Amino acid sequence: MADKINKVSIVGGTHGNEFTGIYLVEKWQQQPQLIARDGLTVETVFANPKAHGENKRYIDSDLNRQFASKDLADATLANYEQSRAKVLHQQLGPKDAPNSDFVIDLHNTTSNMGPCLLLVQQDPVYNLLAGYLKMKMPEAVIFRDEDHLTKDQHHLLASCGRFGVIVEVGPQSQSVIRQDVFEQMETMTGHILDFIQLYNDDALPELPEQVEAYLYLESLTLPVDEQGRRTAMVHSRVQDHDFEAIHPGDPIFRSFNGEDISYQGDKVVYPAFINEAAYYDNNLAMSLMEKVTIKVYGD
Repeated sequence: MADKINKVSIVGGTHGNEFTGIYLVEKWQQQPQLIARDGLTVETVFANPKAHGENKRYIDSDLNRQFASKDLADATLANYEQSRAKVLHQQLGPKDAPNSDFVIDLHNTTSNMGPCLLLVQQDPVYNLLAGYLKMKMPEAVIFRDEDHLTKDQHHLLASCGRFGVIVEVGPQSQSVIRQDVFEQMETMTGHILDFIQLYNDDALPELPEQVEAYLYLESLTLPVDEQGRRTAMVHSRVQDHDFEAIHPGDPIFRSFNGEDISYQGDKVVYPAFINEAAYYDNNLAMSLMEKVTIKVYGD
């Protein structure tokens, strides 16, 4: 077994208008016994209080895109979120010798994705966590990020720790709280903490040999005209059907003139973050994944 995981950081409010993580962090600050686990130091972190105070996703730039090592080292990148990232990196990291052994970053999505666990990188610990979580919470979706990115290249806050994951739960509109989403996020976070304690104690139960997961491939943008104005919308057959198969030739967009635009890929893919409201500024329509298998006890 790798070195024990001693310090866990639970982060809420990386995006200021994703409320569930913020209110959970406040709850746990008032009732720390709810996240206490034997042998663990568990801290809570409010990542972007200024954006939350203004009820915005961010003030100047997306905080969860500021943690690539080259950007953290660039003193000329000094807007609010870029500066805040450098502070958080020193608190949770630095990446080459992290203060935090395990970062849990809490997020909401407006997309119909249910309770998702995003694994930032590959490691045997993540494989075990995936198996444990699927056993305890079968409705959870395991989502793997781009495997080719190194820790230094990763721009996500969760990459500051020795290990890091994102808990992503939806659908929930920005700046509101839904009971089901709140409870799913609280439950998933509790399972992750339980896993870490059992992992440290070498007391994990027998886990499934493998679990289904989704691996990020690419993002699709909405069709636009020469002036950059949108000309189509996500097709109703796709909307709200996150993680349901799209086959080559299936309609994925409907133009405002009523014409279907089909998927031109050559293999079956699975969409997520469909019509995510936060991506209005770059016209993203959805992410596409392929279905993969994680060997829980594999390397």
